[in-house]
Amino acid sequence: MHSFLLLTYRLITYNIKVIFANKFIYFVLAAFLFFAFIITIAIFDDPNFSEAVIFGFLVFPGLLLIFYPMAYGLQNDDDAKMLETIFGIPNYRYKVWLVRFTLAIGVAAAILYVLCHIANFALYRFEIFPMLGQVLFPITFLASVAFMVSTKIKNGNGTAIAMVVVGLIFLIFIEPLEYSQWNVFLNPFSEPRNMSEFIWLSIIFKNRIYLTVGTVLCLLYGMFNLQFREKFI
Repeated sequence: MHSFLLLTYRLITYNIKVIFANKFIYFVLAAFLFFAFIITIAIFDDPNFSEAVIFGFLVFPGLLLIFYPMAYGLQNDDDAKMLETIFGIPNYRYKVWLVRFTLAIGVAAAILYVLCHIANFALYRFEIFPMLGQVLFPITFLASVAFMVSTKIKNGNGTAIAMVVVGLIFLIFIEPLEYSQWNVFLNPFSEPRNMSEFIWLSIIFKNRIYLTVGTVLCLLYGMFNLQFREKFI
């Protein structure tokens, strides 16, 4: 058991180093600083906090945490001359990038959990795990989109630009689709006044189903793209 736990620990730490290109601490600091920045602005702008406001505070640090590992993952392997090794072992590439995707989401969740506690203590009392679970839906979906795009573009900078464009498009439609099931950033804690609770819960449920299905489809398409070894090496 001790050997298994040690091996698991080494596997996780090694992949985290690869995912964040040995700059993990900088991403953590950036997430905390960005969180502190938007909270400071909100305090001076509108001190009335709620669960809906906290949800918005947490989504963007989470996106910051998954942006780099998803956009630059393949390029980092290429720069480190690891692509040939990964593609050389049958089906190994699927295990490697699925593990890294899971670890990236897990790291983001762990840091967001800490941020939830900070917000819960300093700003507004709320249930941490329901909040964290809701925040992870759009983050996981956009992470899977970034992974899929990276398997098509095969370049970190190109993927980053494409994801910025995609993100801006989603942000533009936040207001027109504010209470729609098609809103990627649907805030489940911002219940509309002129809508029954049943209809609102139905919209939230459908939205989360769509995001989950979209995440799975993006991952499957990304894995499908990884079948074509000659396009990467």
